[in-house]
Amino acid sequence: MLATETEADFSAWMGGIQVRIEAALARVLPGHQHAPARLHEAMRYATLEGGKRVRPLLVFAAGEWAGAEPARLDGAACAVELIHAYSLVHDDLPCMDNDVLRRGKPTVHVEYDEATAMLAGDALQTLAFQLLAERATDVDAARQLDMLRTLAVAAGSRGMAGGQAIDLESTGKALSQPELEYMHVRKTGALISAAVKLGALCGGPCPAALEQYAHRIGLAFQVVDDVLDAEASTATLGKTAGKDSRQGKPTYVSAMGAARAKEFAAELRHGAHAALGTLGGNTRRLRELADFIVLRKF
Repeated sequence: MLATETEADFSAWMGGIQVRIEAALARVLPGHQHAPARLHEAMRYATLEGGKRVRPLLVFAAGEWAGAEPARLDGAACAVELIHAYSLVHDDLPCMDNDVLRRGKPTVHVEYDEATAMLAGDALQTLAFQLLAERATDVDAARQLDMLRTLAVAAGSRGMAGGQAIDLESTGKALSQPELEYMHVRKTGALISAAVKLGALCGGPCPAALEQYAHRIGLAFQVVDDVLDAEASTATLGKTAGKDSRQGKPTYVSAMGAARAKEFAAELRHGAHAALGTLGGNTRRLRELADFIVLRKF
């Protein structure tokens, strides 16, 4: 296919998955007609109608490589997106990053209140594990346990929560590139890696090469995020631009400069492609998502 045809095909695939996941999330999230209504409203506000759904897209791309049926991937994709949504709600709280804008609308604690935001994040996190525990992925018991463990580790002190703790401790400090990678492999990369592994586990085992791919795009995602925070506008990002610099947060831009950060993201993209090159099967969507993550403008 020509480049424009390839781009159109990827855009159509991505749009289809995004619509599918929006509908699936709307089904699994409790409605406001169920008590406590305000909490359920906040959970839906935090999760629906926003975001690029990169993590569910990775679940489906890895699942496509593994030969998993789309219906089997819905539960895993929703679970990882619920964890991501919970993390954003908590990250935006005054005790964390104290932000007022997320996905182009007021953050949950601004729209509701801090206590409701805290509880909404807690409830989103537990709902993610409920989905996997209820065999929403329809896999055998051993792989189901592996999926639960994968998500738990990615979200916990050795993953996302631990990375956020390091980030808070590092405010106002200059970190080296290895120190930044240590932090962001956990804060951002762990959940992205989990999304890839969960998708693969819906069809079979997850090989080391796929985990290498996931590790590299997880880091690349954060590098590009740091560049965009420094160079893009609030209107483009849908969240407060330049916040990291103002808060004294260590970033890849502050550590190596914007030009070198962009080169590093390109190197990670190349490495991700190289890892996929050692796999058989259909890796097309995984390749396209690596490109999307690194080349995105918002």
